[in-house]
Amino acid sequence: MIAQLSTVRVYAMASSVDMRKGFEGLYALATQQMGREVLRGDLFLFVGQTRKRAKVLYFDGTGLCLLHKRLSKGLFAALWRDSQTPHLELSQTELQLFLEGSEAIGRMPLSPPSLTDSDLHRFSSKSRRR
Repeated sequence: MIAQLSTVRVYAMASSVDMRKGFEGLYALATQQMGREVLRGDLFLFVGQTRKRAKVLYFDGTGLCLLHKRLSKGLFAALWRDSQTPHLELSQTELQLFLEGSEAIGRMPLSPPSLTDSDLHRFSSKSRRR
């Protein structure tokens, strides 16, 4: 089961990926090309060139998990279409919409940006002043 926590971030590779890659190959892409640490528990989305298949890699605390989905009808959104970076950050809701086959994902931001550590610090210091 994929955790629905506010601390979990979703990163999508901004280029197509060979869907023959398994745990080790996708782990290497996430750490080397995306520059992220998989063992933090974040979710990593990869899409095949034909856009019929997608994989989500994540660490659940005991080991790596790999979710693989093949659409029976339609195509996944092309997340790499307009991207200038090696990865995109999505909200968990956007990931759910993506996996359901929504074409809107990657074309326009559908969620507000995630709060950063400095945002959280700013909010907590305001509440202490009251």
